Amino acid sequence: MRAMKKLLAHLKDRIAELGKSREEGRKVIGYIPGGYMPEEIALACKAIPIGWIHGGDYSMVELAEPYICHWMDTFCRAKIGYGVSGKDPYFNIMDLLVVPMTDNHIRAVMDVLAYNTDIDIFPYGVPHTKDDCAFAYYLDGLVRLKSRLEELTGVELTDSSLREAILLCNRERDLFRKISLMRKMGQVPLNSEDFVFLNHASFLAEKDLMVEVLESLYNELRAQEAPPQEDPRILLTGSTLALGDNKIHEIVKKAGGTIVIEEFAEGIRPYWENVNTDGNLMESLAECYFSRRVAPAWFRPGRERLDFLVKLAIEFNVSGVIWYHLMFRESYKIESYYFPEILRKQTGLPVIVVESDYSPNEMGSLQTRIEAFIEMVRE
Repeated sequence: MRAMKKLLAHLKDRIAELGKSREEGRKVIGYIPGGYMPEEIALACKAIPIGWIHGGDYSMVELAEPYICHWMDTFCRAKIGYGVSGKDPYFNIMDLLVVPMTDNHIRAVMDVLAYNTDIDIFPYGVPHTKDDCAFAYYLDGLVRLKSRLEELTGVELTDSSLREAILLCNRERDLFRKISLMRKMGQVPLNSEDFVFLNHASFLAEKDLMVEVLESLYNELRAQEAPPQEDPRILLTGSTLALGDNKIHEIVKKAGGTIVIEEFAEGIRPYWENVNTDGNLMESLAECYFSRRVAPAWFRPGRERLDFLVKLAIEFNVSGVIWYHLMFRESYKIESYYFPEILRKQTGLPVIVVESDYSPNEMGSLQTRIEAFIEMVRE
């Protein structure tokens, strides 16, 4: 596909391009990709937002051992390893790291990096309930972020520049949504590996080019006839799916399954909702990113995400669900005990729960269990 080749070429040169942009005066704003950092604010200040999305590398988890206790989320330990080692070039090129504080695991990343590196960090809180007070608290964090980015970039954020950035990001979400919904069909025009890669790439690529790539790809997919798909259709969900964490896709593919929809709190950009461009634009950002997005597992009450998973399972006509969470992500581990019964009662569909610490030693067990699950679903 021509669009994918163009994106791969862009990402190959991305670090060099970011270095050149910094020399020209633009700032690079990194952020932890949990879905609560509106890139529109950075774009409206003429900065470059970069989601710190890499994971899946156990050597980075090991590098974090001298800095944090073992019973922290695997993705967060990997982030610490990347940061303290300086082995992630995207971390090294950030002018500011924005940290939406969703839980203690993310706070641990911030604290360790603040103490052991020279990175400039801007944190703001993300409440765990959806009420008026929580909305006001989250909105206040965005307003403070706006002021910090204006100070850092020397660019005043205006309604005009923010609306332009929102429209651009809405177009990106529109295209992700359209491409994803194409997988509802009996034929699957784009496999999950490619869709997830596109999503991960959107955290790193220049926004205008990313939208251009998605538009081109969408038109390519519409014009082609996808081959018939008879393999078991799988919903993949869990806590975090980072760039570089490919083992579940590889195992499912070898086992003869087809992942047709994904839902993750971290690592997959939320694309189901658009930002309203009427009224107060900062409030509109808070409404879309906080109030209307599907809440992660650590929200209370926690039924919203589970109901959404049931809805996805039905609408995408799946045969089973693979629940993949990282070790020590307690809120997801708790949900994994009672979600299978909820899904069974409403749909009759089976669920397999698997856990990862990014260790290569876990591959054999994961492969055996998932292969058996795909075979059971097929029968």
